[in-house]
Amino acid sequence: MPHVHNVNPGERHSRRLAIVFVLAAGYMIAEFAGGLVSGSLALLADAGHMLADVGGIGLSLMAIWIARRPATLAKSYGYYRAEILAALVNGAILFGISGFILYEAIVRLQSPPEINSRLMMVVAAGGVVINLAGVVLLRSGASESLNVEAAFLEVISDLIGSIGVIVAGAIILFTGWWYADPIFSLLIALLIVPRTYRLIKRSVHVLLEGTPEGINVRNLEQAMCTVPCVIAVHDLHVWLISSGIPALSAHVEVEPEADDCAILDTVHDLLEEEFGIHHATIQVERQPRREAYFHHRHGGRSIAE
Repeated sequence: MPHVHNVNPGERHSRRLAIVFVLAAGYMIAEFAGGLVSGSLALLADAGHMLADVGGIGLSLMAIWIARRPATLAKSYGYYRAEILAALVNGAILFGISGFILYEAIVRLQSPPEINSRLMMVVAAGGVVINLAGVVLLRSGASESLNVEAAFLEVISDLIGSIGVIVAGAIILFTGWWYADPIFSLLIALLIVPRTYRLIKRSVHVLLEGTPEGINVRNLEQAMCTVPCVIAVHDLHVWLISSGIPALSAHVEVEPEADDCAILDTVHDLLEEEFGIHHATIQVERQPRREAYFHHRHGGRSIAE
C-alpha cells in the first residue's frame, strides 16, 4: 500500500486554530457589513485583508486534516496537493479583491464620499479585540509548528490593519479629512498584494515540482557522495508533495563489493537528519570493478558539477 511519511506537529494546536478561524470568519462578515453601512472603503479593504487571514488559517486546518488521510492505490500521495490548489485559488481571488480596492480608492481620491467614522472605528475596534484573542491562542504553538506560525503571522498582520482603520476613522472624526479613508484603503490593499504574490508563487512552485526552499541540490548531492562506498549520484530529483513534505528520488552508484542495504540505511538516515527528507526512493547501481577504479583514479563528474 502506498505510504507517505509526514510529521505534523501543528495537529496538537488544531483546536485553537479552529477557534481562531471561526472568530476571524465571523468578524470578516461583520466588517464587510460595517463597511457597506458606514461607507468606509478602509473597512472593506480590511475585510479583504481578513479574508486573506481566514484563507491562510483555513489552509492550515486543511493541511492538518489532509495529513490524517492515508494514501490509496488511486492516490499514491494521498490528497496533499489539495492544499496547494486551494492556496492557488485563494491567491487568485485575493488579487481580484486587491485590484478592486485599488481602483475604488483611486476613484474616491477624486471625490471622497461622506463616511460614518464612529461606526467605522467601532467595527475596527472589534477587529482589534478578535485579533488579540487570536494572538493569545496561537502564540505558544507558533514556536512549534510552521503551519501555526504562518497562521499567527496572518493574525498579527490583520491586527495592524484594524489599527490602521481606527487611525483613519479618528482622522476623519476629528479633522473631517475624508481622504484618510481611501488613503488607508490603498495602504491595506498594498499590504495584501505582496503576501498574495508570494502565496501564488509558492503554490505554482510546488505544482511544478520545484526544489523545496532551503534545500541546495548541489550540497545534497555532495553529502550523499560522502557515504562510504558511494561513487556518484545521478538522476537526483527533489520536490514537494505538499508544503512541508519533501520527497526525493536518485540513482546511487556504488563500489562493486558494497553492501546495498547498509548504504541505503546510511543514505536515508543522512537525508532525514540533515535535510528533513523522510520520503526518498533510492536506486542502487553497482559499477564494474575496473570502472569504479577509473572513477576514483581520474575523478568523475556528477550532475551538479
